[in-house]
Amino acid sequence: MNDFSIGHGHDVHRVQEGGVMKIGGVVVADDRSFVAHSDGAVAIHAVVDAILGALGQGDIGRIFDNHDERWRDADSRVFLDEARRRMDQAGYGLSNLDVTILAERPKLAGQVDAMAKVFSDALGGPANVKAGTNEGLDAVGRGEAIVATAVVLLAEKS
Repeated sequence: MNDFSIGHGHDVHRVQEGGVMKIGGVVVADDRSFVAHSDGAVAIHAVVDAILGALGQGDIGRIFDNHDERWRDADSRVFLDEARRRMDQAGYGLSNLDVTILAERPKLAGQVDAMAKVFSDALGGPANVKAGTNEGLDAVGRGEAIVATAVVLLAEKS
């Protein structure tokens, strides 16, 4: 591998009424949840995909198959912990993480710092989380879905 490696991740999930919604390891709503096999935590899923991409290890679905009952309703922190384990095993550390979440509701601006701390603590490096809307356009804009993207820069440990 190289001294540095970049990965990009993307995830989207439909939203349903009822349940509890967690994004980036933070509870953001207690009246809606994701339609997903696991907890559907889009930001964590995007970050895991970005890390796996930077490591050349495919995507989240290869490791945590959404047809495998072991992962039904699983807390996505398990996926994040596995991504960290793989990053460490490959000899890389987090140099930088940047996450963008698009959601009409719930409004997330007040929780992005807490999400960044979850990522920073879990991955051992700097993390930035941003939240925006889709200006009323498409399924995200209608509040039917939430999407997250992530870019990660990994640095070889000395």
